[in-house]
Amino acid sequence: MRPHVPWYVRWAIALPFLLLATWLVWWAYDSGLELAGFHRGQSESELTQLRDQLAALKTENARLTMQAASFEKQAQIEHAANQETVKQISGLNDENARIQEDLSFFQSLTFSGKQASELTIHRLKVEHDTLPGEYRYRMLLVQSGAQRAKDFQGNLQLLVNTQRNGKKTVMIFPQGKGTEDAAFQLNFKYYQRVEHSFQLPPDTSVDSIQVRVFERGASEPKVQQNVSLS
Repeated sequence: MRPHVPWYVRWAIALPFLLLATWLVWWAYDSGLELAGFHRGQSESELTQLRDQLAALKTENARLTMQAASFEKQAQIEHAANQETVKQISGLNDENARIQEDLSFFQSLTFSGKQASELTIHRLKVEHDTLPGEYRYRMLLVQSGAQRAKDFQGNLQLLVNTQRNGKKTVMIFPQGKGTEDAAFQLNFKYYQRVEHSFQLPPDTSVDSIQVRVFERGASEPKVQQNVSLS
């Protein structure tokens, strides 16, 4: 009969062999990796280096992203400034062309020796504007002779003959109590260039327009002129 050996004695005897076997397995595994060209310490060092590089790249990427956003915003500001400059130049060119037209007109009056009536409408023009149903009108009001002794003060009125759905209608601008509208007020001694716009429903067509110029306090127009768009 085999003598009884307590379990803790058996574990005390077996434990060193188990630890030795485990260490041998680990050593064999590590040796196999090294023989295959895998060095644990070097790999951990390279992994740490790669992590540092990744962190640096993330930081650089964030910096470049912010810089790109800043450049894009600056480009948008410069583009808007360029557009505004182009718009201003275009406006100045248009204004210069109108001044040249006015100068040529007055030179033609001077050299021709013509004497106009006291108040006249020149270069009346009406055309479609940018928006649907929007029309822009321009004219040059000139007073000459004895009338120049005082400033002309009054207002402008437009009678617009329209068609809409086959029905003819006359629309008056300014409408209602709009006679005090600054766009229709006149105050000049020699001449005044008038250029404004009015809005109609998009499906309304314009046949003709009559321009009336009233002196302040008068019920009858001092001068009037028609222009056709059809």
